[in-house]
Amino acid sequence: MGNELLRVENLTKRFGGLCAVDCFCGTLEANQIKGIIGPNGAGKTTILNMISGVYPPTTGQIFYKDQDITKFQPHKINHLGIARTFQNIRLFQNMTVLETVKTAYSWRAPYSAIETLFSSPRVQKFEREIEEKSMHFIDMVNLKDCAKSNAQSLPYGLQRRVEIARALASEPTVLLLDEPGAGLNQTEVRDLVELIRRLFIDLSLSILLIDHRMDVIMQLCEWIYVQDFGECISQGTPEQIQNDPIVIKAYLGEEINNA
Repeated sequence: MGNELLRVENLTKRFGGLCAVDCFCGTLEANQIKGIIGPNGAGKTTILNMISGVYPPTTGQIFYKDQDITKFQPHKINHLGIARTFQNIRLFQNMTVLETVKTAYSWRAPYSAIETLFSSPRVQKFEREIEEKSMHFIDMVNLKDCAKSNAQSLPYGLQRRVEIARALASEPTVLLLDEPGAGLNQTEVRDLVELIRRLFIDLSLSILLIDHRMDVIMQLCEWIYVQDFGECISQGTPEQIQNDPIVIKAYLGEEINNA
């Protein structure tokens, strides 16, 4: 267990009488990509929302590097080293790609509001440093030529990359990717898989990935959790999941075999 970064135990979330996630258990180790699959309403995004602090669990615990972060706010979880993207892209209006990525560094500013007003040398130095770092991550997702473009004006596939760059700019150890393949065509999906694989290697990340695209999950993940109606009905390697009759009967059918 020495390489274990993230552990969730009996994670449950109820919304009134609806149980969105029921006793989910899982781990993520260093330099590992795991996936969560399931149909709409299976509880996939709810699991990420609990891990990232968006929703407090009804019951259960979340540990990051053996620290209990179950009740931590999203910003504190992010500062510890867990970053995420969202199923529905969340980009700021009227901001360039560079400005969007730079927002990941705002909490690290080592100066006061008064120093900002007078643009002190410390402010100028920090601005130069975060611009350089932001450009580094923008370049990593192949958007260097778009740095000065309005982020929301970019094609959908490139907006996905902006969101990934912003998540990376917080310099996480664990990256949570919520449906990164949603809305992408086949060429964009292929490029996305290559990008995630390269970032995983170059940045030594640990990634927890959810997606409806079986080709994304099967190509990237070494272990997969299968959710259905809030419950984890199976887990295993891609090969085991592809051939699990419980999974196939539940909802995957021929789709996963043709992925």
